[in-house]
Amino acid sequence: MAKYLACICEGGAERAILDLLLDNHLLNFERDQLIEEAVLRCRSAKEFENKYLKKGFREKITVYRILDSRSENFKLSKAYQPKIDVVNVVTAPEIEMLIIFNEGKYKAFKRSGMKPSIFCKSILKYKEVKSYDFVRQYFADLDTLKNAMQEYRRVSKVHKNELTLQDLLKLDNPDI
Repeated sequence: MAKYLACICEGGAERAILDLLLDNHLLNFERDQLIEEAVLRCRSAKEFENKYLKKGFREKITVYRILDSRSENFKLSKAYQPKIDVVNVVTAPEIEMLIIFNEGKYKAFKRSGMKPSIFCKSILKYKEVKSYDFVRQYFADLDTLKNAMQEYRRVSKVHKNELTLQDLLKLDNPDI
């Protein structure tokens, strides 16, 4: 593993889940290994380079990108490409799938034809489903979160060269 790590995501719900996992030492890395010791909200490679890579890191950096789209491009400039390993952690179609799995509503969701966030808002009546505070409170019981992650991993079609949140969990944790 690289000496330096970055964990970037696009929204509050993803950040809430990662913060829960980090705060409870469930990931295969710790908060103090992260650049700025935080989950970063950053979408483009250019923005990431400008904000975080101008600090003169001497060793390789692993960037975990938590994203729901397999087609989002993260093209680093040539100068940074050999210094950065990018690992895509996919939550397709959306991070809200974890709530759908936890609620036992996967079959109803599939029949609905809705996007996961719309299903959570209209069918499950969780209006704040994308908010950091709601997601953090909803998954305050870590067993609930771990079970939802496990079910997502079981049901999802994970592509070659991508990971799920489940894959970031510590292997030596017997409770997982």
